[in-house]
Amino acid sequence: MAVTPIAHPSGGDITSGHKRVIFASSLGTVFEWYDFYLYGALAAVIAKQFFSALDPTSGFIFALLAFAAGFAVRPFGALVFGRLGDMVGRKHTFLVTIVIMGLSTFFVGLLPSYNSIGVAAPIILILLRMLQGLALGGEYGGAATYVAEHAPNGKRGLYTSFIQTTATLGLFLSLLVILGCRLALGPEAFDAWGWRLPFLLSFVLLGMSVYIRMQLNESPLFQQMKEEGTHSKAPLKDSFGNWANARIVILALVGATAGQAVVWYAGQFYALFFLTQTLKVDGTMANLLMAAALIIATPFFVVFGWLSDRIGRKPIIIAGCVLAAATYFPLFGALTHYANPALEAAVAANPVVVVADPAQCSVQFDPIGKTVFNKSCDIAKSALARSGVTYANEVAPADSIAVIRVGAAVIPAFDGRNMAEAEFKIASAQFAATKTHAPAPKTPGVNKTMVLVILTILVLYVTMVYGPIAAWLVELFPTRIRYTSMSLPYHIGNGWFGGFLPTTAFALVAFSGDIYFGLWYPIAIALMTAVIGALFLPETKNSDIS
Repeated sequence: MAVTPIAHPSGGDITSGHKRVIFASSLGTVFEWYDFYLYGALAAVIAKQFFSALDPTSGFIFALLAFAAGFAVRPFGALVFGRLGDMVGRKHTFLVTIVIMGLSTFFVGLLPSYNSIGVAAPIILILLRMLQGLALGGEYGGAATYVAEHAPNGKRGLYTSFIQTTATLGLFLSLLVILGCRLALGPEAFDAWGWRLPFLLSFVLLGMSVYIRMQLNESPLFQQMKEEGTHSKAPLKDSFGNWANARIVILALVGATAGQAVVWYAGQFYALFFLTQTLKVDGTMANLLMAAALIIATPFFVVFGWLSDRIGRKPIIIAGCVLAAATYFPLFGALTHYANPALEAAVAANPVVVVADPAQCSVQFDPIGKTVFNKSCDIAKSALARSGVTYANEVAPADSIAVIRVGAAVIPAFDGRNMAEAEFKIASAQFAATKTHAPAPKTPGVNKTMVLVILTILVLYVTMVYGPIAAWLVELFPTRIRYTSMSLPYHIGNGWFGGFLPTTAFALVAFSGDIYFGLWYPIAIALMTAVIGALFLPETKNSDIS
């Protein structure tokens, strides 16, 4: 039975109709995030299946690049489906996006491997990933707009905050299904063919999502606008060709979503990367600690969404950005102290210095993973950055081979510029095995309680900036071009500003020698957002979006 259009009272409890709208929109979005995250969680297995012609390291890099392709096209999905949503309707558009996402994921589960069909396998895989990214680019704006346009005045922050939990819930669902399949089948069978089951399961989830969403009516605000003939005939032109609206789009990007994105990625993905790659904490333990932090903090998406209905969207998001910028250095320093005290003590007792010709030192920013950094300075600095070692720089004579000085010991690097590819790989592996830092911590050496507390604080910052963001974006733009206008800054902010955070941070660490130097990227973006958002974006909690 279809849900009747919901009026916009000024207050009151959540009705059964409201609950169904929130549930249907959120559930579909959870399933879309499930589909999107499956690939990232299974990147190592996918590398063996579809990039087996390459060596394992290169295959994994290309598998990650295919994953990144989904992020790269998200803004284009925002344009395509945002335009459709403002012309045809919210309901029909996010029905289209979930069908594209579900079918793309299902076909990954059916796709023959490289050994079966050759180079066509990775090409088709990347195309399917791009379709997933396009669909996700249209899904979020549709779900947030649809829920907000059903919400009564004074409740939009609360209602849309449920949409904000879906990325975390989708990640949990994907990991749960993968773990269940792996345990049921065993590692060998799972790697051989069982990895396809989580992808094939998306067809069942797709059917459930489509059925539930088919029961919904169009957004009452869009329906009224359509009946009155006031909907936009050219949403892209009206959104970006009109300077008054385009200005708000730009301000929404740099004054809201860019800072939200870097806090989101720093608090979840970069913190996990820092634990496992820099501090050498066991991956299983690090993932369990992060999962526990997410379980503790996830309800605060709703708490801060609810609070934004009372005190405003802007103060909460800006406060989250400022708190993150002010405390990232001490919090990540505390992670080192509690997660790997042996490394902290070793670096203090035996200062590390890279002695190198500055001309051989590059800024190792490589967002597409194709550049080979084979000069001796780059080799030395990259090894130290990956080992979590802070070091100082000392200038060496021109054209000399870089060396790493650890206390009294001197470890020479090597020049790989004239080496064959196979020879360079062997030399790099041998150099990477050189002991330039304290050994990885044993499990008892990690203070799990304190690490969990720190990770929870970092995720709480995520809930502050992310919980109210959907309501703020919806309220910034008029109904006739809302879907298009809000989707683009959201997906540029999260897909590009946030998506490039790990790569940018690592490049900064490798260049500077300071394992915390990469934090300057999220700090700078978060502060930029706080200043621009505070000065130029309006508070919208009392806006009448109709």
